[in-house]
Amino acid sequence: MKTLTLFTFILSTVQFMGFGSLTLESCLQEQLRLQAQVRLLEHRIKQQHMKVQGLLEEMEMHLIKISNENSVIDLSEEKRQYADCAEIYNNGHRRSGFYKMKPLQSRSAFQAFCDMSEGGGWTVFQRRSDGSQPFDRAWAEYKYGFGDFTSGNGEFWLGNDNLHFLTSQERLIRCKIIPLGTASDPNSKGNYTLRIDLVDFEGNRRFAQYKRFRVGDEESSYLMSCGEYSGTAGDSLSGGFNPEMQWWASHKGMKFSTKDKDNDNYEGSCAQEENSGWWFNRCHAANLNGFYYKGPYTAKTDNGIVWYTWHGWWYSLKSVTMKARPAEFQPNAI
Repeated sequence: MKTLTLFTFILSTVQFMGFGSLTLESCLQEQLRLQAQVRLLEHRIKQQHMKVQGLLEEMEMHLIKISNENSVIDLSEEKRQYADCAEIYNNGHRRSGFYKMKPLQSRSAFQAFCDMSEGGGWTVFQRRSDGSQPFDRAWAEYKYGFGDFTSGNGEFWLGNDNLHFLTSQERLIRCKIIPLGTASDPNSKGNYTLRIDLVDFEGNRRFAQYKRFRVGDEESSYLMSCGEYSGTAGDSLSGGFNPEMQWWASHKGMKFSTKDKDNDNYEGSCAQEENSGWWFNRCHAANLNGFYYKGPYTAKTDNGIVWYTWHGWWYSLKSVTMKARPAEFQPNAI
């Protein structure tokens, strides 16, 4: 009887072990099958993600194309002349684009880009975006302006004559219908705010803003003046980052220089060495008309698109926008 019982126990154990082995093998097979399904689903999700990304890029390019095609805005039917983008904005035109304007002392009207963001009413006089336009230009080209004045993201320089007329005009600056300043008000002449928007190749953004921005006429060699700084990029334009360096780094009160007209305080020619037209001193802490490199660069001189207080001398920025607006500007409510 004991022998039969032991045999029965051994047989049961063997059968159980065999069943367990089969169960473990089935589990492993099921695990492999599920893993294969997960990999297949991941692959399909990745393909769908790439497809969505491609569609988004196509949509972005399409929107850019539409923006570029429609960036010139015709207001000729209104039969009036605007002194700057602030007047255009306060007359109800809130779309960014190229508008025709004529500052009071200007001999003729010209196209300028109006940036209706950041409160609106900004007249853009310089834009760098992709290196498509060379900025190592002669005096006459900077005098009259150059670049792409039709594309929504094109590069250009508005012209030093136009910049002088824009920032030096005396006029009534209105908020709604109430005059805020007149020609008899000493603060109304040339009282423009300068804003500089900067973007690096990592997508980071900074800005610098200056009060009382003004550019003189050609007789003064387009001397640039500006007041107090505010912003997030640091004060590279007037050298406020280090008082001991202002004597050579500040651009405040400097004349404009180009490769064929040297007006800087340097024994050589900053414009020739730095490959741009600019308000050089000895030579710069800011050179926003420099050569278009893509981020960090090496060269004989620090001739990139430089804003020293953000990325130093050896990093060239991706995009720059320089724009001006009357200091007294307040947007009309619509």
